[in-house]
Amino acid sequence: MSSARSKLADAFRHVLGVDSPVAITTYDGGTAGPADAPTRLEVTSPTALSYLMSAPGQLGLARAYVTGHLKVFGDVYTVLRTLGPRLHELRWVDRLRLMRALAPHLLDRVPAPAEELPGRFRRTVNGLRHSKARDKAAISRHYDVSNRFYELVLGPSMAYTCACYPTADATLEEAQAHKFDLVCRKLDLRPGMRLLDVGCGWGGMVEHAAEHYGVRALGVTLSREQALWAQKDIVAKGLADRAEVRHLDYRDVTETGFDAVSSIGLTEHIGARNLPGYFRFLASKLRPEGRLLNHSITNPTTFEKHRSEAFIDRYVFPDGELEGVGEIIAAMQDNGFEVRHEENLREHYASTLAAWCANLDENWDEAVHEAGEGRARVWALYMAASRLSFEQRNIELHQVLGVKVDDSGRAGMPLRPDWGV
Repeated sequence: MSSARSKLADAFRHVLGVDSPVAITTYDGGTAGPADAPTRLEVTSPTALSYLMSAPGQLGLARAYVTGHLKVFGDVYTVLRTLGPRLHELRWVDRLRLMRALAPHLLDRVPAPAEELPGRFRRTVNGLRHSKARDKAAISRHYDVSNRFYELVLGPSMAYTCACYPTADATLEEAQAHKFDLVCRKLDLRPGMRLLDVGCGWGGMVEHAAEHYGVRALGVTLSREQALWAQKDIVAKGLADRAEVRHLDYRDVTETGFDAVSSIGLTEHIGARNLPGYFRFLASKLRPEGRLLNHSITNPTTFEKHRSEAFIDRYVFPDGELEGVGEIIAAMQDNGFEVRHEENLREHYASTLAAWCANLDENWDEAVHEAGEGRARVWALYMAASRLSFEQRNIELHQVLGVKVDDSGRAGMPLRPDWGV
């Protein structure tokens, strides 16, 4: 009869397969996978198995990794690319058989990590989903971690949205600047125009438009830490006479008559049911012939559910929702906009995330000091998983350009796009 040690190793061999490039070491000395593998998983205690089996799939894997009961040596992305399909393919009956052969108590539930929020239907302390109070709490939880932490991950641009790589060998900073410039050109920004940037983050779009296109730019964000950082940076760069970032819900912007609106990475926080009202509101802020550029993560089709998976919802973007680009276009054209252009930057986001992951790896010790090891592990896992999702077309990134035509139907658009590549 085989020993308990060999049973545990055999269980992982069954999950990984004989051709796995990932090695496994277990708390009882067992091994699986090639000994010389560049990436290794270490199961440090039976609690890791309890997490994996009591909440299978990405949530169980996240809990085990975030708490340190499952450690990764090497590239998290490689581990997810290898383990993800195999974990999903393993049926419940196979899981039960494996665990009963090892230790039945490993099926018991264990407490969730401190970094995990309750399920979305239990998060009612701040009101219903997408109320102002609950949106504010959700944004604060994700973005008010530590400005220094984000500096380490995002780099000097402090842009937390998909970059646009002008060439395959462009740096992250070059790609982020190119993204902001592409948005400015699509919006046809010119000196003296007024721009509203909703969900402005640390002010990258506001600063780029003010500095390079001579516009008067207002950015709004629900994150107090972002607003403080952005306004200080605006002053340091000498842009305070034409750029401003406010700690404000976009729904509380009172000014109107803007020449352009940019929404870069905000739609994911709005909620599918709220899209019509969202685009009506943005249209009300524009003058006739004013343009909107909506830049957002989307589902690959309109058939997927809007609500995010458990790991993303509980650890990363509470209450986040994704729609297919067709749903976004329909909401825009039914609520004040003529859609004039659309493009998919899916591969660009995979490259962006790879760069962010590299930054986090390079600055790991300081990142842990700033945000705590559990939070740093959450970011490492979600960014690697997101990179994989963009590569495999589980999610996409679309820019949709709309214009608010005047009463006679004039759009003020050129016969063909004028923003180049």
